[in-house]
Amino acid sequence: MMSVTPTRGCLLDLPWEDILVPHILCHLPLQQLLSLQRVSKSFQSLIQLYLANMRCFDSSQIGPAIPRAAFVNLLKDNEVLQQLALQNCSEWLTDRELLPVIGQNHHLHQIQLKGCAQLSRHALVAISLSCPQLRQLSLAHCEWVDSLSLRSLADHCKALEAVDLTACRQLKDEAICYLVQKCGRLKSLSLAVNANVGDVAVEETAKCCPELEHLDLTGCLRVKNDSIRVLAEYCPKLRSLKVKHCHNVAESSLSILRSRGVELDVEPPLQRALVLLQDVVGFAPFINLQI
Repeated sequence: MMSVTPTRGCLLDLPWEDILVPHILCHLPLQQLLSLQRVSKSFQSLIQLYLANMRCFDSSQIGPAIPRAAFVNLLKDNEVLQQLALQNCSEWLTDRELLPVIGQNHHLHQIQLKGCAQLSRHALVAISLSCPQLRQLSLAHCEWVDSLSLRSLADHCKALEAVDLTACRQLKDEAICYLVQKCGRLKSLSLAVNANVGDVAVEETAKCCPELEHLDLTGCLRVKNDSIRVLAEYCPKLRSLKVKHCHNVAESSLSILRSRGVELDVEPPLQRALVLLQDVVGFAPFINLQI
């Protein structure tokens, strides 16, 4: 009777496009996948196929800083990206590197550009025109964002659900109003660290975005009690509100939201007084805050 000698299988013998790329390689850290390219020419071809078909690219997976040339090479053949996070490229990323990636990836629904200060308004216009399915966009600390580029975003990306405009200091109430009028599905919006944002923008946001759950107004010095009351009236799904350093917002307006269980980043006045007292004298008297 003949004995059957078991044969040793090789990872590369598995179907690449049907098994390895969608079901195995996607679970490995990107940095390890890039190292595999040095094993052999076959592995290099496999990883190149994976890079051309990956749906999510996060530069932080590669390390604290990804070189410009490496970024360009990694994404040059990819046309199916859905998520793009480039905060680790902020020191060198310009329109020259970003625009080709945006131009060939029309299925992006999440883009993270926090702190990418060397881009220009042309980047946001390109995103607007190329990514109609965009749902989440972070432009925090991108001071190049202006009203015209934001209008383009609002006109073409009406499925937006989350936008971070922290420290986009060129934007005023008028630009924010236009955005929320066009993008009524917003659930999360940050207008933090912008002294140009006032009651007009907050009230229009409240009236146009009934699905709003999270709003960050940290440091918006022109925001006052009236707009907070409008927010409480028109946004029943609101779950969190940040108003730290909004010196014109008082407990008289916040108490409405506090009673609904909305998470606020400022303590009630009595609670703040007790904390200060404890800092000064080392202890605080017991007071029943439920009264």
